[in-house]
Amino acid sequence: MVWKVKRMLNWGSERELRRAIRLIDELAGEVIRQRKLGFASNQDLLSRFMASTDDDKYLRDIVISFLLAGRDTVASALTTFFLLLSKHPQVATAIRVEVDKFTGEIPDYDDLRGMHYVHAALFESMRLFPPDDVLADGTFVCKDTRVTYHAYAMGRMETIWGSDCLDFKPERWLRDGAFSGGSFKYPVFQAGFRVCIGKEMAIMEMKSVIVSVVRDFDVEVVGGVGYTPRFASGLTASLAGGLPAIVRRRSKV
Repeated sequence: MVWKVKRMLNWGSERELRRAIRLIDELAGEVIRQRKLGFASNQDLLSRFMASTDDDKYLRDIVISFLLAGRDTVASALTTFFLLLSKHPQVATAIRVEVDKFTGEIPDYDDLRGMHYVHAALFESMRLFPPDDVLADGTFVCKDTRVTYHAYAMGRMETIWGSDCLDFKPERWLRDGAFSGGSFKYPVFQAGFRVCIGKEMAIMEMKSVIVSVVRDFDVEVVGGVGYTPRFASGLTASLAGGLPAIVRRRSKV
């Protein structure tokens, strides 16, 4: 194969890949070094991992996981969420109605857990625009079998979601007003033994941002309902060029 020759000769794209990997390793190593020197709080996740092991390679892998899985996916998911919200103002209104039921200026963990409609709207957004591709159907796979699947397509299959599979409809996740969902047919966070270990943290992070923004601002996508997103190739499904939007502070009534 061509890539094997390139790797052997350290040439072209393989040389660039090697440089990129070295840069990421150096960044991860610097983060670990600063933690060991006491330049950060010992209450963060990395510090807790460091308290349990002295294996720098393991810690480096943890840092890289934080950078790739915990940052870009959340940003991509929030970007497409506000894209859909701009096209469905009634959902923004419903979110504000729910948020107004909680009196605290800054919602705490229990408040966020109690916001079922926000949770449903977030899951509905990720159904239509999953920020990552994962496998979680429990199918037995033989040794050495190459497996791939398309979370974006799965989230839009009529056989799974019904005739309204292309509609942004947070209510599909609610049962008697409470959130209910996240089964194996929804593979964004995987499921079962392979469920994403950062699932709950990511959900709380995104709900916190959604509540803070929707409560105080209107987000209008440039181009309105006619705006068509273009995706950039990469590890996560991010929008090419970002999301052009106008953000206006809501007037207090």
